[in-house]
Amino acid sequence: MADEEDIYTKDGTVDYRNKPANKKKTGTWKACPYILGNECCERLAYYGMSTNLVVYFKTQLNQQSTTASKNQSNWSGTCYVMPLLGAFLADSYLGRYWTIAIFSIIYVCGMTLLTVSASVQGLRPTCYEKDKCHATDSQTAVFFFALYLVALGTGGIKPCVSSYGADQFDDADPIERNYKNSFFNWFYFSINVGALIASSLIVWIQQDVGWGWGFGVPAVAMAIAVVSFFSGSRLYRYQKPGGSPLTRICQVVVASFRKCSVTLPAEKSLLYETAEAESAIKGSRKLAHTNELRFFDKAAVKTEDENGGSINNWRLCTVTQVEELKSIIKLLPIWATGIIFSTVYNQMGNMFVLQAMNMDTHLGKFKIPEASLSVFDTIAVILWVPIYDKMLIPFVRKFTGHKNGLTQLQRMGTGLVISVFAMISAAIVEVVRLGIVKRHNFYSATSVPMSVFWQIPQYMIIGCAEVFTFIGQLEFFYDQAPDSMRSLCSALSLTTTALGSYVSTLLVTIVTDITTRNGKPGWIANNQNYGKLHYFFLLLAVLSVLNFFIFLLVAKRYKYKKAINKDDSGLMVAGDDDDKKLVL
Repeated sequence: MADEEDIYTKDGTVDYRNKPANKKKTGTWKACPYILGNECCERLAYYGMSTNLVVYFKTQLNQQSTTASKNQSNWSGTCYVMPLLGAFLADSYLGRYWTIAIFSIIYVCGMTLLTVSASVQGLRPTCYEKDKCHATDSQTAVFFFALYLVALGTGGIKPCVSSYGADQFDDADPIERNYKNSFFNWFYFSINVGALIASSLIVWIQQDVGWGWGFGVPAVAMAIAVVSFFSGSRLYRYQKPGGSPLTRICQVVVASFRKCSVTLPAEKSLLYETAEAESAIKGSRKLAHTNELRFFDKAAVKTEDENGGSINNWRLCTVTQVEELKSIIKLLPIWATGIIFSTVYNQMGNMFVLQAMNMDTHLGKFKIPEASLSVFDTIAVILWVPIYDKMLIPFVRKFTGHKNGLTQLQRMGTGLVISVFAMISAAIVEVVRLGIVKRHNFYSATSVPMSVFWQIPQYMIIGCAEVFTFIGQLEFFYDQAPDSMRSLCSALSLTTTALGSYVSTLLVTIVTDITTRNGKPGWIANNQNYGKLHYFFLLLAVLSVLNFFIFLLVAKRYKYKKAINKDDSGLMVAGDDDDKKLVL
């Protein structure tokens, strides 16, 4: 932990520039192996449990296809909504270190209970033969309690780990700042190393050895994640929490409406800001004034009755506080365009698995678990991250002149385009599969003689899209967030995954309701040989195309954040973070 006498920089981290011996001992890549190791093991635990979850619902809890799909989507969505709670606690009170530590322990408890619910007689479902089981209401309740305890645990970890890793690199140091650009790529790489093990080894254990072992191994992996994180404590750089960001946002809104009749001054320099070089908000640099959303500037107008005396923050706010709110509002349109992409991504643990359950999953005499095909998504990510970082960036830089090759928004938009082809690929596979069913009258068959490996392209395409969109999102929301709201904005980016899961549930509900009228089996039938799953995939492809054009409109209007830094002479200057161009 930081010493009490440590001096803190503008962004709230310990000022190791005044303590050169300490700076050499802490942060940068020296601290990152423990953070990346924690993330790798945590993701192994998460995907080891979630990848095959829809199969567990169907075979162990005896749920119908639509019920299993909805339960999986709802739980997955909750996992990505809970980060809002974790981010609030981290930015406001606990700091990222203690938030990760506390919620990791909750996570381990949830994984342990999940293992017990699938192992201990009386708590685990009663099976009459393999994959034909019945669970009582109490057994189902225990399982779902453990499941949502895990969701709570991941809520404290997900918004903080990537931000905490990025905190280990000093923005004021050009060399460290360049390292941070690569950190997000390798952070996502470590996620997928864990996911690779989960979608291959863990899925096989669950379906061929047993669910007790299948949940137990991820529980051990999560315990290792906790040990890895604590092992690096002496090497970390710590950031002070800046107080409740939600309170500051509310203060700006309230102050603005209280002064709705006040006339804004012609000169922005007349707006209220602290005279000190540092921001009044702990853990945050000052932000330069912008001309967008000028109504909120009224919160920074100092009226005659506010001259002298103490400042009431519910009546008068600093320019930096106003710009914090503006930054969040400007992020929202970009954030919203990530929801449909997350809906597409959600199909890997959902409709792709249901599709595979009606295909030939044998490789010689070996039966492949349906959910293990997601290993090809992971392989695609693992291949694309170093290609993007070491080859694509230098190549594209020659044409764009941008130091990162593509701007963050260009990177995200590229992934949105690629995701369309994943849904088209899945639809083609289903059309071919149904063609075989029709030609050979396989309507009552539990599987069709079509290899499940035909699904590989759709998984690989989604993996490629992830490298562009999800990593771009991670970097964009961290970089464009006010310094004291970085956990909150990381959580905001994660909620697109949650809403994507909920949108998937909503689409399944609407499609099922409309297509099953008059006794029809519907697009998503319990016997998928009578269904039309390809229509569902094509619907997502159309929605993805429309979403991309909306993204283009909002991205072209976006302007990157301007933080106020000291130059080499000590003067305060405003500039775009990391010298980003104001282009898409």
